[in-house]
Amino acid sequence: MNVNDFDFELPEQLIAQTPLADRTASRLLTLNHATGEVEHHSFPHLAEMLQEGDTLILNDTRVMPARLMGVKSDTGAKVELLLLKQLEDDRWETLAKPGKRLKVGAQLSFGDDGNGGPLLRATVVAEGEMGGREVEFHYDGIFNELLDRLGDMPLPPYIKERLDDRERYQTVYAKHEGSAAAPTAGLHFTKPFLEKLQSKGVQIGYITLHVGLGTFRPMSVDTIEEHTMHSEYYELSEETAAMLRAAKERGGRIVAVGTTSCRTLETVASRFAYEDIRACSGWTDIFIFPGYEFKLVNALLTNFHLPKSTLVMLVSALAGRSAVMKAYKEAIEQEYRFFSFGDAMFIY
Repeated sequence: MNVNDFDFELPEQLIAQTPLADRTASRLLTLNHATGEVEHHSFPHLAEMLQEGDTLILNDTRVMPARLMGVKSDTGAKVELLLLKQLEDDRWETLAKPGKRLKVGAQLSFGDDGNGGPLLRATVVAEGEMGGREVEFHYDGIFNELLDRLGDMPLPPYIKERLDDRERYQTVYAKHEGSAAAPTAGLHFTKPFLEKLQSKGVQIGYITLHVGLGTFRPMSVDTIEEHTMHSEYYELSEETAAMLRAAKERGGRIVAVGTTSCRTLETVASRFAYEDIRACSGWTDIFIFPGYEFKLVNALLTNFHLPKSTLVMLVSALAGRSAVMKAYKEAIEQEYRFFSFGDAMFIY
């Protein structure tokens, strides 16, 4: 299957640059995966789409302030590091700009300790592909406190506006820090809205998947089957495992909030028969595209994604490529807001 089959023209003005003041004020496009029928609503209509006995699964990862701006210690040239994955102790996998200048052994400095020295230092210890660098940090104190002081939220490159409130790039249920990007389908929820869903009998469970390198890498192949996903760390608790087992036993729908939740659930399904699902953790590089048969996920809430992205392919696996491309065309005609701070889509 060709990557270009998932391309579409998106007017730049439809890329949402800032979040709405009210998280639930987004629009909601609904797509019936069996019939291809598209309808247009506001996000709170999701409460009408979900039924008693449904199980809603959300990703409770928390985004790190993972973008560090600093200089090369020897030349003073500006550098940028995006922290992606902690490897061991103070070694991290990162994306570096400008990557070509950062060879193994390069020394980097971040912040000012007030005495003429940096608050945080780093040494490049290995080179990877497309700007990837493995670095080792050196510092006094607690790393997470320094990162919170020095780091910025790693907003996607298509967002040009400054984000004044860091918490608007976090879900209201974000708990476990470790992501390089937000699970953006979850940004639409408020605590009162989640309580409303629970009051009508919707079960709510949480998984953790720390969004990593794959989010920032475009596909560099022509054929989908040639693409390899980067691995991301996930965790499933026994509480959520029990919820999933019960949902399958009673025949209830499992609704994934976001492609990260979807990928985690389908990874778990590849490890266990549904009656044997239990707490687990590990690394997943699952790549879901048309032809894939879903084992746990019955419905998906998601945002609108980049052309030719693995996320459009995942959505197309659930609803069919032609139905998704038609829905996207209609969303563009109706001037929906796209990407991280944009509107939502519910495939059921």
